[in-house]
Amino acid sequence: MRLKDNIPVMTRASTLGRRKLAFAGLLAAVLAGPAAAQAPAAPVPPAQVAPSGLSESVAAVVNDEIISTFDLAQRMRLLIATSGIQPTQQNLPQFQREALSGLVDERLQIQELRRVEKEQKIEIIPTDADVDEQLTEMARENNATLAQFKNSLAAQGIGIDTLKEQIRAQSGWQRWVRGRYGSRLRIGDDQVKAEMERIAAAASRPQYQIAEVFIDAARVGGMEVAMNGAVQLVSQMQQGAPFPAVARQFSASPSAAAGGDVGWITAGEMPAEVDAALDQMRPGQLSRPIPVRDGVYIVYLRDRRAGASAMTVGLKQVAVALPQGAPEAEVRAATARLADIRTRIRGCEGVEAEAARVQGVVAGDLGEAELKDLSPAFRGAVEGLETGQTSDPIRTNVGLHILTVCSRGSGGGQGAANREQIEGRLYGQQLSMIARRYMRDLRTAATIETR
Repeated sequence: MRLKDNIPVMTRASTLGRRKLAFAGLLAAVLAGPAAAQAPAAPVPPAQVAPSGLSESVAAVVNDEIISTFDLAQRMRLLIATSGIQPTQQNLPQFQREALSGLVDERLQIQELRRVEKEQKIEIIPTDADVDEQLTEMARENNATLAQFKNSLAAQGIGIDTLKEQIRAQSGWQRWVRGRYGSRLRIGDDQVKAEMERIAAAASRPQYQIAEVFIDAARVGGMEVAMNGAVQLVSQMQQGAPFPAVARQFSASPSAAAGGDVGWITAGEMPAEVDAALDQMRPGQLSRPIPVRDGVYIVYLRDRRAGASAMTVGLKQVAVALPQGAPEAEVRAATARLADIRTRIRGCEGVEAEAARVQGVVAGDLGEAELKDLSPAFRGAVEGLETGQTSDPIRTNVGLHILTVCSRGSGGGQGAANREQIEGRLYGQQLSMIARRYMRDLRTAATIETR
């Protein structure tokens, strides 16, 4: 039996639709070995990681089913191995909270699946053979054997059974939720039409390509705990921990299964606090922890583009450093040099080469920007230029510049999604929402005691 995944791809990836991808990323992280990033605090060897403050052998009881301190220690080590975060005495409590939350959820999932199997006389929970098949396939996709993967885990003090049980619970849960609710979901024409109208209305607003980590305050024990945990995660990512691995292991958002990848969003889709942070960020930048009503976000901005109504220009510049109070003779000489270079530039391809011929002159790519965001001097110089044309010398407080226009156009470069893509996105969002509600109801009805 192979557990297939037929859920449509969405912009906001669902936990159900991307589970295989999540495990593949987990496997790649384990095979890569311990994290290379070094935290300022003294690191704790993964094999020595153990739950803190627990003197008994029972870490939690979920509906009379025990989670042992050994189970918890194993899951903590697995989290460390796959998150890319260097364990320290300071962040071990965060690993412990996350590991215990995951184990509790999986116990609830397996208990529910057993109940369904008994009542409906069906088989849902993956067998040992099913789980081994998934592990073998993932190892093969990462150019490794199952034996090599097991050895990598063992070297970090992790037994293969802890990963098998995680795969068993999550794959079985995915299969059951998809089978129970997937065929019942219907996306109506009115829903598709409303979404298309929303997309069209949003096209004039700025758009961001982001990845996210969301720390759910209710899940981890309150806003203070969520904020402290987010601060530690940001610190570890700044030291080299990979964002996708951190998102897979710590984010409570559905995008966690895809390494936090959200894709392109429009201003207004995220909480107002996140929108405000994105507006101040540049591509390639990691945000600070952003507190919102029910938790804390960490956002990585991959790229951004202007709305469809905004005029954008791509520019290259040639410049001579010249302070504000420079003698007039130096200003005239620099102006003459730039004017001479300007006559030889034939489009953006030749800018750097022509500048390199003249001593004291530098050239660089300024990238793409909205025309309205340029300084008044730059905006006035390029407003009337066509693509490939170069401005006259421009005087600023720091020097003299000439600008070559490499591109002009409107923002919002992404083409409109077609009906099939929109329908698939809505389907996936609804299925993911149903799965979250299902888990919430199981937690509410359960008797959970933590030690």
